[in-house]
Amino acid sequence: MARKRCCGLVEREPYCRRFLPEGQRSVESVELYVEELEAVRLKDIEGLEQVDCAVQMGVSRATFQRILQSARQKIATALIEGLAIVIKGGNYMVKNRVFECQDCQHVWEVAPCSEGGKHGYEIPCPKCGSLKKIKVNEDGTKHACGGGHHGHGHGGGCCGGH
Repeated sequence: MARKRCCGLVEREPYCRRFLPEGQRSVESVELYVEELEAVRLKDIEGLEQVDCAVQMGVSRATFQRILQSARQKIATALIEGLAIVIKGGNYMVKNRVFECQDCQHVWEVAPCSEGGKHGYEIPCPKCGSLKKIKVNEDGTKHACGGGHHGHGHGGGCCGGH
């Protein structure tokens, strides 16, 4: 029996979770896990080396390579065979997030397993209660909070598995 793989860390939940072939309403689908999408983002969009991608996701290089290969195979199959792509589940955790309140300038961190699964835009400033905030990236850059999601993959294991 294979041992359970560690959760892969992802930057955020995907904004869009379903892609359909043009002109189709209901077709067979391929299920792409959230951590597989993150692997494609890091390697193919950000252009990072595999070792750096693995570090970003908190997995070994070999595990990252398997995740990426699985993702690419699923995406290629969907494109060639005209299948829908549904992004859901997997074995992942959203990274900790740091926010700065635009009203009182308080800075605080939200851990992946806190806030009862609230999305970033629903989390109030713990100091003044304002919902006006910006996200502070690891490199110190800031951007306005949008409708991205927060939390866990429902593939099991981490933090009691929501």
